[in-house]
Order: sequence, then C-alpha cells, then structure tokens
Amino acid sequence: MPEIVIVGAGFSGLCVGIRLLRRGIRDFVILDAAESVGGVWRHNTYPGVAVDIPSATYSYSFEPNPHWSRAFAPGEEVRAYAEHCATKYGLRPHLRLNTRAEKAVFDPAADRWRISTSDREFEARFLVCAVGPLDQPRNPEIPGLDAFTGKIVHTARWDHGHELDGRRVAVIGTGASGLQVIPEIAERAAHLDVYQRTPIWVLPKVDFGIPPAVRRLFRLFPPAQRLVRLVTTLVSEIVMVLGIVHYSKAPFLVRGTELLCRAHLRRQVPDREIRRKLTPRYGFGCKRPSFSNRYFPAFTRPDVTLVTEPIERVTASGIVTRDGVERPVDTLVLATGFKILQPGATPPFPVVGLGGVELGEHWDRERYHAYEGLSVPFAPNFWMMNGPYTVTGASWFSIIEAGTTHIVRVVAEARRRGARRVAVRRGPHDAFTADMRRRMKGTILAQPSCARSNSYYFDRRGEAPYIRPQSGLYVWRRSRTFDLDDYEYTR
Repeated sequence: MPEIVIVGAGFSGLCVGIRLLRRGIRDFVILDAAESVGGVWRHNTYPGVAVDIPSATYSYSFEPNPHWSRAFAPGEEVRAYAEHCATKYGLRPHLRLNTRAEKAVFDPAADRWRISTSDREFEARFLVCAVGPLDQPRNPEIPGLDAFTGKIVHTARWDHGHELDGRRVAVIGTGASGLQVIPEIAERAAHLDVYQRTPIWVLPKVDFGIPPAVRRLFRLFPPAQRLVRLVTTLVSEIVMVLGIVHYSKAPFLVRGTELLCRAHLRRQVPDREIRRKLTPRYGFGCKRPSFSNRYFPAFTRPDVTLVTEPIERVTASGIVTRDGVERPVDTLVLATGFKILQPGATPPFPVVGLGGVELGEHWDRERYHAYEGLSVPFAPNFWMMNGPYTVTGASWFSIIEAGTTHIVRVVAEARRRGARRVAVRRGPHDAFTADMRRRMKGTILAQPSCARSNSYYFDRRGEAPYIRPQSGLYVWRRSRTFDLDDYEYTR
C-alpha cells in the first residue's frame, strides 16, 4: 500500500507528485478517473477553448513553457504541457488512470485512510484531494430538459462527432466557457440563439501569435520568458488583489476597469439595446471576468439572437421563454459551468474523518472553512487542494504551488518526527478562518451589487469562501513560513 494517495492528475495533483519526488518521497500514487492527465484541460475541448490569462503566467514557475503559440494559449497546448510535465518529472510510474475515487474513510485505530475506487481499495497514511473545482459539469434545472429530442452537449464534455454546420443551435450560459464557444458556433450554425441570465464583464484581449524567433529566444534564454511572466503576473495581481481583494482601499481600480470594459463594448456593438443587455449590473470582480475580441461582435450578426427573457421550459424541439415565445432548436449547448460550493463537489467524493463527520456535509451545514485553505482538524493526514479560501493572485499555478509547498512541508515534518497522525490544531485553524471572514468584508464581494451576479464564487448562504482575500505574493510566502507547529503530530 502506498504511503500517500493523491486524487486527481490535473495540474494540482501533478505538482504534488513533483514536489514529493523533489523531497525524495517516492511512495505515492496519483489516481484519476480519466484515461490521461490534464484534469480540466483534458475534459474541456470545446471549440475556442483557451486560457483566459496570459500564457507566460499559465505554467509552473519551475517549468516555463517556451512553446506557447499564442499570448493566450489554446487548450490543446495546455493539455500537451500537462503530458510533458508528467513525463519529464517521472510521474508516469505513479499514475493510476481510469480509477475513480468514490469514498475515503479515516481509520482512527490505524491512523490511515481507506480509499474506495472504481478499481480497488487503496490504503494510505496520507491523502491529498487534488481534484480541481472545475470538474463536475452542472446542468441547468430547467423543466423539460430531459424531454428534448435534439442533441444536448455540455461544453465540459464536448462531442466532436456532432456537426453544427447548418443547424439551429441554442447556447445556455454566457460565462467564461460561453464567451469562448459562442463566436465559434456563430460562424458555423444556420442560426444561433444565446440565452443569457447574467452578462459578463469582458476586457479587450491582447492576443497574438508568438513568432518562432521569440519562442526560440525563450527556449535558449529562459530569463527572457521569466521577465515576461513577471510583468503579466504583476499586472494581474494589481487588478485582482488591489482592485478586488482590497476594493475598499482602491475602488477606483474597479471603476476604471469597468469603464474600460464599457468602452470595449461600445466599440464593438453599435446597437444600443444589445449593449444594454450585455452590460453587467454588478461590480467588476463579483463574477469571473474574461478577455475576448470576438464575443461581442457575435451579437451583431443577423443570424445570432441574444435572448434575455428567462427560460420557462424546454420542449421536445425548442425553448419556451417566459413571454410565451418558443424558438426551435436542433442542438442545445450547455455552457452552464460546474458544481463547486455544494455537497458532492467540494470535496468531489465523500471524505469521512473523525467521529464519522463527512467533510462536504459538514461544510454545507456549518459554513466553509479550512486552515490555509487546505486542512481541517477532524480530518487528520488529509489536505484538499483548491478548498475554501484558496483562490487569489494572478494565476491558478501560483495557488497550486503554494498549496503543494504547504502540504509537502507538513508531510516531510511528520515523517521526520515519526508521526502516524498529523492534524491542524483547532486554535490556528479557527484564527485563520476568523481572519478570512473579517478580511472578506473589505472586498468587492461584500458589495450589495454582487447579489445580482449569479457567481460561482458564492455558496448558498451568499458568502464567498471560494476567494482568499490576500495577495498571491503573501500566500506564496506564507506557504513557506507558516509555523509547522500549527499542526499536532502524534507518534
């Protein structure tokens, strides 16, 4: 039986494995339900899928990728980067693919986790859940959806065998995925109806092909790419941290960004009524914004209709809105995102700790909380990457690396002390949680307008435990300096 089980072979799980190997810890396995690595980038292959931050920032800091073809890399290149990292850092022997984790139960007598999977049962001293939040597609709760006789496709599970050319297509959802796929579908469908519940803030996208000469420079002289990464990271940090996290201290940054977004919309959409429908009525940052130069122009096409009237029901061959209008549909595309802050999604499988407490049910009942976004007192020897209060800073990779550094430090310390059980102490855990909730009051997420955003940042209570109200730089430093004695080690 392995000493450590990591669930998830996306970038989070791969990073945990890489850092363990660097510490000389080789007794671990990485489980994943898919047939290959990549996580969300393995599943999301819809037309137009790409990163929504600059490519230079979207990679491990220790493994820059000089081969990105564009400033905003297409999804297939990101997936190839994951495969590259798995091979280069020797993770292939540790992978257990086509193996879905179904339940994990802590055995207090043995101080070990018993993990039931679709293949077999694993037993391990330590368990790391590294399944990303964008894992389980969420279907809208619309009456009649099951009765639709046409083709239904979710953006997170795209069917490349289904042709869109010449068909009448409807897209439900205008979030980050919808923003990317809608322009692609508009160019192929006979007619496209876009059903929008909440508009999205859209920034101009400074995207361009990276010339071969520049890629060659990055490959031969990595400091050049690291400099670009530093610049793009700083710009993103200023917008994310100063504008959103410290909104009460610098509201002008949010207001200035909103003006830029509105100007972008005015330049691309001359029709005043369409512009009104596409303009958010909530503050920038309440909901995940994005970059695009093609999204708004799609609504100026004569064969694209923006529908903002609420959907009443789906019929066998169309969609009926509240005003009684039925629009025929051949193919229904669900760009409706993922299950995140709800039982069965965070964590993505039942995790039963001390006293029979199941983590997902506990969080749903008692509010979300986790020390440094990673651990709770009643689940010893367990960490959850991408848990409550983790998302901040310029890049998902900075979050991953900070969480991984934290976990590997504690695992190494437990091994050094010969500890069978390690659990975060109640005092540090509660102090961290109280600090996060206090800091959240100064963010844009505490503003009343956010109630209109329909954002996955918020749970059913209207709280936003998805976001960590601190800078990415602070979280990076904290992962390297937190007191290891904030954990209790039992021999």
